[in-house]
This record gives sequence, structure tokens and C-alpha cells, in this order.
Amino acid sequence: MNGDDLDYISSLPDAILHLILSSVPTKSAIRTSALSKRWRHVWSETPSLSIDSHRVVTRSINKTLSIFSSPKVSSFHLRTSLANRIQHVDTWIEFAINRHAEKLSLEFRDTRVRDYDFPDGFYSNSTVKQLLIDSGSVVMNPKCNVSWTSLKSLSLSYCKLSDNALVKILSGCPVLESLELMFCDEFRCLDLSGSPRLMRLEMDRSDWFLGPTEIVAPHVRCLRLRHSRLPCRLVDVSCLNEANLNIYFCDLGTLTGDFLQGNVVKMLAKLQNVEKLTVGATFLQMLSLAALCDVRFPTLKVEYLTLETMIVRSVVPGITKLLQNSPGLRKLTIHTVKCSIISEAHLNSYLRSHSLNQQRQCWRSKDMAFPGSMETISMLVGKYAESNLVASFVERLLRNTRSLETMVVLLVGYLDASGFEELVGMATRLSLKRNVFISIKQCHVKSVSNAFS
Repeated sequence: MNGDDLDYISSLPDAILHLILSSVPTKSAIRTSALSKRWRHVWSETPSLSIDSHRVVTRSINKTLSIFSSPKVSSFHLRTSLANRIQHVDTWIEFAINRHAEKLSLEFRDTRVRDYDFPDGFYSNSTVKQLLIDSGSVVMNPKCNVSWTSLKSLSLSYCKLSDNALVKILSGCPVLESLELMFCDEFRCLDLSGSPRLMRLEMDRSDWFLGPTEIVAPHVRCLRLRHSRLPCRLVDVSCLNEANLNIYFCDLGTLTGDFLQGNVVKMLAKLQNVEKLTVGATFLQMLSLAALCDVRFPTLKVEYLTLETMIVRSVVPGITKLLQNSPGLRKLTIHTVKCSIISEAHLNSYLRSHSLNQQRQCWRSKDMAFPGSMETISMLVGKYAESNLVASFVERLLRNTRSLETMVVLLVGYLDASGFEELVGMATRLSLKRNVFISIKQCHVKSVSNAFS
């Protein structure tokens, strides 16, 4: 930056300078005070603070907050360790509340502190609209009534949360519109029936962070659920019109028919009115097992379906059944992604235990044209899939649709330039043959997960 540029920026109104400085960490904003007398106090009036104290001593943060002169903080982000700092952290949070922070983001990363409780004053805040808490150390256990009367978006990650605490929190958020629960433990029932404005729910579960076993969300319109092999029953999602489902890698040694019937297919049955549906690769593999075990599938009203998967034969029966049971499907998007899936060896072992894999008969001959999981990995790592493989996959899916108008294929890691051009030509011919508009797009993959085993 030369002198003319600096003079031009310095001549801008304070409101514009505050907006610029709000986009950088507070540590960087403070450095601008050395530019000139004009800049000496600009940072301290910026209505946004972003503090990463892992590399900053406590004394320095206290000094920064004491100099900060803006009467209102629109956004306050704190990333810190809790060890030997709990009293200071409480003070910093109180600072944000007293400055009427509308967006409050707290990240605590410290295995040395197991159970951190927020001070009571934290649960009484009439100005916060967005609240994000990301910590394995936090216990959300309000001992007082919760009053977050302006809160519209709540995101909790790796927090301990009992059923009673969750009820108390939700009762204090009358205008809540969006809820994210990422790997939160201890609570078992997620009842959102008392939150009429809550339209969006996003939740991740795993075998280590169990989360709820049932969800009651009669007002939610958009659901994203990444769950484990452990049961999770959708009790009421009657207003749902958009859903995104997948399963984290599960141990097939403990997989039962009840899981296929109860956790996967019955979950689909609760989505019968959903118009936009996104399904991940492992969920598709579970659907394949259910199809091969002759589990009955519900009829869906899906109009827009997105499949986030690799091109492997273990997802084909599940996709086929899904398409056959979506008679009103208008648009199908295939997004090939690098992801952790269940190996075909594990799938075959499960099917053998159910007498369904004698001489590989469970994978129909037409499915055998597609690669197994390890073959796909070698393609991603070392070589490119042939264009006719992708074309065969596209054509196989088209055969099982009735009213499809558009298909979008987003390829990650498949095909070189010449192969992509060849595939586009194949897609054009398929479009004419099937009377479906087909769009082929190419993305790039940086790395492959080592969880394919």
C-alpha cells in the first residue's frame, strides 16, 4: 500500500473503516493504530471483536477490552482455553453481554477442563440473536430461567445437554428459527413442539455422542440429520419439505434387521411429504441392504433429489428403489463425493449371514458392472474412471425414473479432459433418447479419506 492509497482509505468515514476492520481479527485491527494519528482509536470503536487467546496472554485481552470504547458490539467471537482462565472467561462473556452483542460465538478447546458452567447472567440476555458454542468442556445446565428473547439462531457443538436443560433453554427462546446440535451428549428426547417459529434443524450424532433417540419437530421445514447406527425415531416432522440424511460409518457386526426397518426405511416413511431430499452414500448403502432384504419402501412425493455418493455397486439397489418410489421426481442431482463408506467386504459378510449372498447373487449382474469400494478408491487416487462407466451409471438411473425433467451430474475426481468431453457427448445423446435435460459438470478432489476399509 502506497501513501496515496493510505490517504484515500484514511479519508473514508469512520463507519466505512469500522466495517473494514470488522472483517479482520481484532489483533490485526489493533495494529492499524500505528499507521497515523487518524487511525489511533478507530479500531476501538469498531462494533466487532474477534479474539483468539490461544496465543495471547490474559493480561493483553483485559487491556484490549478496557480500551474498547464502542458502546455496542454487533459481533463478539472468543476462542480460548479454559485452563486457569475461567474467571477471566466469565468476565469476557459478561463484557459481550453488557455491550449488547447480537452475535456471540464462543469456542473453548481444552481437555484439562471437563465441566464448565456458564454464569447465571449468561442465560439472561435480551439482545443476542445468534449464539454459537463449540466446546467439549461446556455443560449447558442453567440453574435459573433462560431468557434469550431475541435469539433466532442457536448452534451447540460437543456440549453436554440434559433433557431438562434443553427444555429450559427452548422455553426461553420464543423466536428461535434455527437450531444446530452437533455431537451433543446426554439428552435423549428432542421435543420442539413448543417452538412454533423453529423452521430449521441440523443435528449430527455418532456412537460416541449419542444424542436423542426420538425427534418431535412438528414445525420444522428443513432437516439435516447425520446419525449413527443407534436408533433415532422421527416422531413428528409433519411440516417438513426439505431433508438431508446420512449415516456415519457403522459397524455391520451389530447391524440388525430392526435397524434397516426402523432407522432407515421407517425414517423415509416419515418424509413422505418432503419435496427436496438429499441422501448420503452410507444411507444409500443401508437402503441397498434393505432392498436386498425385501424390506418394503414407502412412496415419496420428492420432486428434487440429490445423491451425494461415489459410483459403487453397493449404492445402486438403494438408489434404484428410491427412484422407483419417487414417481413425481422432476430433478435429480448426482454429486460424486469423496466420503467414508462401508466396504463391500463388510456388506457381503452381512448378506451372507442372512443367506442372501450365495455366489454373489445378491449383487445383480447389471450391478456388477460398477466398481466395488476399493476399486473406486484406486480410481480416485491413481487413475480416472472411464466415461462409459459414468454414462452407464447415468443411464441406469434414468431407466428407473418416470417424470424426470433434469439431471445434473457433478463429478469429483473422475475423468480427464478428453474423457469429460466424451462423456458430455454421451450425455447429449442420452438427453435426446430419454427426453431429459442432462448437465455434466466437473469439480476437483484434493485428497481421499483413509476411512475406506
